[in-house]
Amino acid sequence: MILLHVAAAALYALTAWVLWPAPTARGGTGDVERPRPAMLGMWLLPAALLLHAWTVVQNTVTAHGLDLSLVNAISLVGALVAAVAWASGLLRTLPAIGAIILPVSAVAVLLPTLLPALDPAAFANPHRFAYGPESLAAAHVAVALVSYAMFVVAAILALVVMSLEKRLRHRLPDPASAALPPLLTLERFLFRLVAVGFVLLTLTLASGMLFTEQLFGKPLTFTHKSVFSVLGWLTFGALLWGRWRYGWRGRVALRWIIAGTLFVFLAYLGSKFVLEVVLGR
Repeated sequence: MILLHVAAAALYALTAWVLWPAPTARGGTGDVERPRPAMLGMWLLPAALLLHAWTVVQNTVTAHGLDLSLVNAISLVGALVAAVAWASGLLRTLPAIGAIILPVSAVAVLLPTLLPALDPAAFANPHRFAYGPESLAAAHVAVALVSYAMFVVAAILALVVMSLEKRLRHRLPDPASAALPPLLTLERFLFRLVAVGFVLLTLTLASGMLFTEQLFGKPLTFTHKSVFSVLGWLTFGALLWGRWRYGWRGRVALRWIIAGTLFVFLAYLGSKFVLEVVLGR
């Protein structure tokens, strides 16, 4: 089993190296870019995703239900982050971002084997959903995790755009700038990710509030998880409204994206860390 995790992580790392802009070499007529087999990355990443998905299935599908404990949830989000970046075309539009996203997925796929081995007591708290009566709850969590993955990709892209804007503002040279798409193109791509993630987050919150007793067998209560989720929803909602009404863009909009992503991260994974690792529930 551990070999599958290591193989998936190695494929992610190799894909990140392939997608990273090749260094330039001095030639007789100026800088010459050293070619790399970029198409190889388009084959390596699906292989990494398949192995990662296999490990997720092996870890989460148990005889007693779906185990969505902290390490399994992080691994699943890591796989979804890589899948969103690949399926959305972001890695084709901006291949260098793979050097940020794919190492995150590589670490995520290793966590289910590393953390329980390092501290079995802290990470031995399964959080299972039964296949029959709680299948709707598992679907609810799955939609939430997809929305979180989209926001994570959006936040990483926002950090890249902020860095590019800073370099342009200070007129700093960038040897890879010729291969980069225009910033406005990246911003439009970014807000599409945020809009889709916002729709999924809205569905998650609406289903959780309206059908909480059917999903989880208990009435709605306001916890840290629900508070952070609502704060994230309000942040992204205000951002999209400001974008539509006033054309918000630039550093202010990008900071809103990062803040909203932090809220939704704390809502699920942060809450699970406190409950499962700190409190041992």
